[in-house]
Amino acid sequence: MTAPLVLGIESSCDETGVGLVRGHDLLADAIASSVDEHARFGGVVPEVASRAHLEAMVPAVRRALDVAGVGLGQVDAIAVTAGPGLAGALLVGVCAAKAYALALGKPLYGVNHLAAHIAVDQLEHGPLPAPAIALLVSGGHSSLLLVRRLTGDITPLGATIDDAAGEAYDKVARLLGLPFPGGPPIDAAARTGDAGSVKFPRSKYRDGTADFSFSGLKTAVARWVEAREAAGLAVPVADVAASFQEAVADVLTRKAVDACLAQGVDHLVISGGVAANSRLRALAAQRCEAAGIRLRVPRPGLCTDNGAMVAALGSDLVAAGAEPSGADFAADSGLPVTQVLAA
Repeated sequence: MTAPLVLGIESSCDETGVGLVRGHDLLADAIASSVDEHARFGGVVPEVASRAHLEAMVPAVRRALDVAGVGLGQVDAIAVTAGPGLAGALLVGVCAAKAYALALGKPLYGVNHLAAHIAVDQLEHGPLPAPAIALLVSGGHSSLLLVRRLTGDITPLGATIDDAAGEAYDKVARLLGLPFPGGPPIDAAARTGDAGSVKFPRSKYRDGTADFSFSGLKTAVARWVEAREAAGLAVPVADVAASFQEAVADVLTRKAVDACLAQGVDHLVISGGVAANSRLRALAAQRCEAAGIRLRVPRPGLCTDNGAMVAALGSDLVAAGAEPSGADFAADSGLPVTQVLAA
């Protein structure tokens, strides 16, 4: 029996993503990013993002259908990010998904953005073993999760108590005069730097919790740069980038491996935009191999926000026989990860 064709819509932040998935097969992944419109502000402007979603939504859907070689009438179900995210941006995607579902007479699933980031790995590596530990790292989230069942049994183990890892990257990039978003330029600069040149702090490194803190690290970088400039010395951007990146990757991977060992789980999946970082991927692979843990990380193109991840989770929900959300669910900017499907 052929698996249902699921259309996924993502609009939680600054990417308008539309994906088409059949089972765990990715047929199309169309993305329209408004990041260039936010760069001059040094961060995402919610109203700008919402307007960009309005302009990009229909063309992105058409492009995904063209790439997949299917017609809109062939779609069996629609999934859309219901939260968490920017309220106005979420509303654009939710309203578009409701309109498509109503016009086509198809079931609609409002899904959790964070759970979708985990689900996308299945498009590359197949079904996620249960249980698994998920390390979710992005601009707005840094969390460790115990995933017993992706469609409805996710337990938070720890999260950031202040800045998320991706947020710290953006702020440090600004300090170093690097462009927004900060992840890729810091990663690039770090390749020629000495990661041991500056001993930046590792907050909550061995505190017995699964929580994170990156605000102090960001402040330590700022103070170091300020002291250097006050002394009339040049700031070695590559060395600072490498040292900062090493501190982030060190904490994230140590906490993730510790969580696996504490829970007796031998599979770790890392997802979210920061999962595209080369040092995080390399250090995670090294530490997981030493601990006997199977590591799964999606290719970089699937780590950032995209419609494929929403379609992937929607496909899992359809396969599990989950009840559709209906047409009256609301976008929820604070939707907890424990609620995979919006009711």
